[in-house]
Amino acid sequence: MGIGGSILLIVVGAIMTFGIHNSSVGPFDLSTIGWILQIAGLVGLVLTLYFWNSRRRTVVTAAPPPAAGTAIPPTTDEVIEERRMRRY
Repeated sequence: MGIGGSILLIVVGAIMTFGIHNSSVGPFDLSTIGWILQIAGLVGLVLTLYFWNSRRRTVVTAAPPPAAGTAIPPTTDEVIEERRMRRY
């Protein structure tokens, strides 16, 4: 739903609850629908913020150090970068 959609539901629900004086349209009560929309928007906002917060956590683990007395094998993944600047 996202933050924008959640805030939109909260705003529309608040308008329906507190802003409309004729609160019944046929069999529907607009203030009850407004409260339902506000609760749905609040739940959506909390869930969005929870998932955003949990997504930012990263765990970085380092490789264990080599055993004593063993040599570290050379890697072929080394990249040597050479930059040359042009002067005009």
